[in-house]
Amino acid sequence: MRLSQFHLHTSKETPADAELVSHKLMLKAGMIRKLAAGLYTWSPLGLRVLRKVERVVREEMDASGAVELLMPSVQPRELWEETGRWEKFGGQLLKMKDRKDAWYCYGPTHEEVITDFARDELASYKQLPVTFYQIQTKFRDEIRPRFGVMRAREFLMKDAYSFHVTDEDLGREYLNMFNAYCRIFTRLGLEYRAVFADTGSIGGSASHEFHVLAESGEDAIAYSSDSDYAANVELAEALPEGERHAAEESMREVETPTQKTCEAVAELMGVGLERTVKSIALVGADADGEAQFVLALVRGDHVLNEIKLAKLPGLGEYRMATEAEILTHLGSEPGFLGPVSPRQPVRVVADRSVAALADFVVGANRPGFHLAGVNWGRDLPEPETVADIRNVVEGDRSPDRHGTLGICRGIEVGHVFQLGRKYAEAMKCTVLDETGRAVVPAMGCYGIGVSRIVAAAIEQNFDANGIRWPESMAPWRAVVCMINPKKDPAVTEAAEALYRELNDAGVETALDDRGLRPGAMFADIELIGIPHRIVVSERGLAAGTFEYRARSEPESENLDAAGLKTRLGL
Repeated sequence: MRLSQFHLHTSKETPADAELVSHKLMLKAGMIRKLAAGLYTWSPLGLRVLRKVERVVREEMDASGAVELLMPSVQPRELWEETGRWEKFGGQLLKMKDRKDAWYCYGPTHEEVITDFARDELASYKQLPVTFYQIQTKFRDEIRPRFGVMRAREFLMKDAYSFHVTDEDLGREYLNMFNAYCRIFTRLGLEYRAVFADTGSIGGSASHEFHVLAESGEDAIAYSSDSDYAANVELAEALPEGERHAAEESMREVETPTQKTCEAVAELMGVGLERTVKSIALVGADADGEAQFVLALVRGDHVLNEIKLAKLPGLGEYRMATEAEILTHLGSEPGFLGPVSPRQPVRVVADRSVAALADFVVGANRPGFHLAGVNWGRDLPEPETVADIRNVVEGDRSPDRHGTLGICRGIEVGHVFQLGRKYAEAMKCTVLDETGRAVVPAMGCYGIGVSRIVAAAIEQNFDANGIRWPESMAPWRAVVCMINPKKDPAVTEAAEALYRELNDAGVETALDDRGLRPGAMFADIELIGIPHRIVVSERGLAAGTFEYRARSEPESENLDAAGLKTRLGL
């Protein structure tokens, strides 16, 4: 590609509304242009990168045995009502009417559509197992679209769905897809981790997320120091603490006139934050489905894990208690709450680490006071429920009991689920098994954020001058730059010849024939992240060399033709 014939529009200015490095650099490099909130046009440069990712994904999906199809992005309401997700999916579901007043949605995902396809197309176990996939535009009406294509409303996604007669067969395909994803991210040159994850709104019995590791990542990942264990912090188990030691203090009331946080109380009392307890007031449901006031307790140095909490009986749809409800049950305002001597019956749910405490500090249920030296069984009943309801922290024992946990940040770019029969049952999808009996097939779901991968790769590969693409994602592997071609026709001739030679040898190469000064030309090439830069100049031709610089290296070097080919792997 001759850059004089290509639309390359870079900018020196840093966009004021861009927060992440990837958003800034994609705008500066001219890869994307904003149309509206969360909606972007991909320029020819950006599209080249997007298609590189798409190609790797498609090749590995085909190699895994999956079969490509293409489903509509606009989906009828009736399908979503069959699964109950027309209302349950929430505000992210963009709904619209056609001219006949029939309701549709712009698909954020395609479980309903593929299940409808399967119930019409699949009749016998002889047609299974089968995995269908597509690379298709999705739309989710994010409340606050931000970070460029990282959290856009419209995005490109690869989603695949598998159908199986048995759960064992689903497990085999799940592993097949897991391995395919590992090959995809390895080929794309990304540092990533596959982590155990919560199944979320998609549902199912098992899932893994694939995260590109980057400090800007929104997700926290817990990983073992001595094994390959890794999990989203939302799911990682905090193992039980050691045995509770015997009480050494008597319970006493301590005046804390303005101290409403565990940190402030610990500082005032001169005790470790780990000896304080947070009391979070909630309303769940009892065994009869009636509203029940709940105090969830975690240590002052820990954070409540809402996903773990919601998995406990009666707390699947919990909400925060109102100040009026808190006053009725505890007789105090927030900031001084605790489980000792409530006014009304309270269900106490204690994290494992809290249940292991002795001589701890809690609110006194009286404004301006806390209790110190509190002990279970003596000053208050043993907690009704003890469970893992906190986020793990660095240094915790690994859940697989090999080593300790570290915490890093990641950007989710892929997710695989064992869906089970949730959608097939809801939509009455059946096939005949070997005995002629109608059975509901088990399903798997496997998604990759194709457009998000582009941004995630930049978050992992950049420097002060711009993007540093892995070679498999770069718009071109190499670029040939001409210095003062008008002054010496031999420069143009040599650059043209090298450009043709490299492309003929399979090295995807661009020719920068725009006539820019060297400084501006090199700045553009560094900004857009071409891995190999080759400069043809009058001085170099006289010496029989080319000036070569790898994007990942700080300095250039002069190479003859043979040395250049070696650098390019020819």
